[in-house]
Amino acid sequence: MHAEQARRRPQGGLVPLSGPSDLSVTSGDVKVTTHGGVVTVTIDRPAKRNAITQAMYATMADALAAADADTGIGAVVVTGVGDVFTAGNDLDDFASGGALDESVRFLSAISSVSVPLIAAVNGLAIGVGLTMLLHCDLVYVEPDAELSAPFVELALVPEAASSLLLPRVIGERHASDLLLAGRRIDGTEAAAWGLANAALTPALDAAVSAAQRLATMPPHAVRASKMLLRSDERTVSGRMAEEMRAFVEALKGPEFAQVIAERRRPR
Repeated sequence: MHAEQARRRPQGGLVPLSGPSDLSVTSGDVKVTTHGGVVTVTIDRPAKRNAITQAMYATMADALAAADADTGIGAVVVTGVGDVFTAGNDLDDFASGGALDESVRFLSAISSVSVPLIAAVNGLAIGVGLTMLLHCDLVYVEPDAELSAPFVELALVPEAASSLLLPRVIGERHASDLLLAGRRIDGTEAAAWGLANAALTPALDAAVSAAQRLATMPPHAVRASKMLLRSDERTVSGRMAEEMRAFVEALKGPEFAQVIAERRRPR
């Protein structure tokens, strides 16, 4: 899939990112910047509380595809402007009856990319603003952020595999509280439940710091480790076999050889 994504002409006007060079792209209500091997995707639609349209989903999906195709990228940070991460889907856009292809493409991208994803939740996170966190590898939230998934309240149902992943992450009772009862929780509670790594201010600084650290690590090892963590293989023997295949591949790869050469170098 990654090769196909790399060949695709990005619909949001993006081009494949090359190495650690800086890049700044503004496409509609989404800003994509690259610095030092870290891509930052910023939802920038404050007048609508950063509600996401199909066009915005297209830009974000393109950014993830480009980052995933470039081993010079160590991590992708997703955040929002102001005091809102995102108010979720733009309901007017959804109610228009148009195709949902771009939102599906974005959800497919966040569930399958090998490059690490890091979320900086700077405020309100509703609907997909919460469920996309389940596909991020690291999540940092502001203590006073508000997270909710009011799908039932809107006469809808959960999406982004949240009905499967949320109970795994926070337990069935807490998941029911969010997905059925529509309860809102703050960032501190989200961290206590395990939905976030930490609740702290500013969340974006923590996210960028983690991304910069990942960008200094061997990219193949980082991505291969992420895919093992995300594997559907649940048996111990099956996972051990999967790990051994990846381990042997890494053992024979240039990254390991470089690390050994550096450690053998006289100091």
